[in-house]
Amino acid sequence: MPIEILSDKCIGCGLCVKSCPFGAIVMQDKLAVIDFDKCNLCGACVDACKFKAILLEKVSEEKSDLSSYKDVWVFCEQKNGIVQSVSYELLGKGRQLADKLNVRLCGVLLGENIKDKAGEIISRGADVVYAADSPVLGEFLDEVYEKVLVDLANKYKPEMIIAGATIIGRSFIPRVAIKLNTGLTADCTGLEINEDRNLMQTRPAFGGNIMATILCANNRPQMATVRHKVMKEAVRAEGRTGETITFDVPQSYFKAGKEILKTVKEECSTVNLTEADIIVSGGAGLQKAENFKLIEDLAKAIGAAVGASRSTVDKEWIPYSHQVGQTGKTVCPKLYIAAGISGAIQHLVGMQSSDKILAINKDPHAGIFKAADYGIVGDLFKILPELTNKLKEKISALKS
Repeated sequence: MPIEILSDKCIGCGLCVKSCPFGAIVMQDKLAVIDFDKCNLCGACVDACKFKAILLEKVSEEKSDLSSYKDVWVFCEQKNGIVQSVSYELLGKGRQLADKLNVRLCGVLLGENIKDKAGEIISRGADVVYAADSPVLGEFLDEVYEKVLVDLANKYKPEMIIAGATIIGRSFIPRVAIKLNTGLTADCTGLEINEDRNLMQTRPAFGGNIMATILCANNRPQMATVRHKVMKEAVRAEGRTGETITFDVPQSYFKAGKEILKTVKEECSTVNLTEADIIVSGGAGLQKAENFKLIEDLAKAIGAAVGASRSTVDKEWIPYSHQVGQTGKTVCPKLYIAAGISGAIQHLVGMQSSDKILAINKDPHAGIFKAADYGIVGDLFKILPELTNKLKEKISALKS
């Protein structure tokens, strides 16, 4: 094992137990014992031990030849032939990274009948678009998308690949990283380049309590998925020119281990959550699923999207597609209304970038008020209907 407790030096003081952030050390018979399933060899216990009773052997990874890798790649996600806005956010950041590295920015576009979308990606800053256009790519299937991107990456050797931390990105980008034998940082909120051309990938850790910056110094491509709405969209430049390189999908890719039998589109009577300028979110304070109608009524009155906390999704009051937070969607509306939401850090991570936040909660000490620009302390069952009616009156008066 690369880490071990030296029994002749361990006195059972417990300092290592307190220092371990993963709970991987316990005391048994006054001797420290390591749970190797939990230990990630961070070395915190080694630093804490005053008696040098913990031996950690760092295995140095052999550095690959990185000289042949170049260019910044952005996976440009599309649905039903429409390039998603998260792709334009990544193209904006990708352009900055490519300029700093003095390389090309390349978009990767996979789908059916999507070649004509390459011009839009070029207008947003890409120098090259790799387009794979095939009926087999019409519906997203992780195995097929993985094979195409892996083949492209092996052929053209990008220095880095970034994609959205969306349902699609989270589904197949990790598979690509495994096949390319490289690292992947998920759910990033920041990307920068250091002096060694390494991509500094920043993401929340430990429930959002700290921000970790991660490097992949020994392998290429460097890979990251980035949260939606944390970066500004690239501005469209009319008349910008670039190159489109097409990729033929081999017939063998049609033989995936799974197939799509049917796609059912979720019926949604309000605005798309991640694209909304206004979001009304409900939390456990609503008490039961039926009371989400209060949130929906307010959302309809002001043309807003409906959001939710994780606790309400876990209780099956509302589908997961409405969840805002660390394990849900990251949003950045002009106005975020949080009703009956306590303000756990996991939820705040997903909405704290909102321009303005209005919190409604009967508990004056609720954590959500610390993040809010405006707060209403009171019974949401009285406040929401009254607020909805007042806004309807105001909107009606403005129209007339």
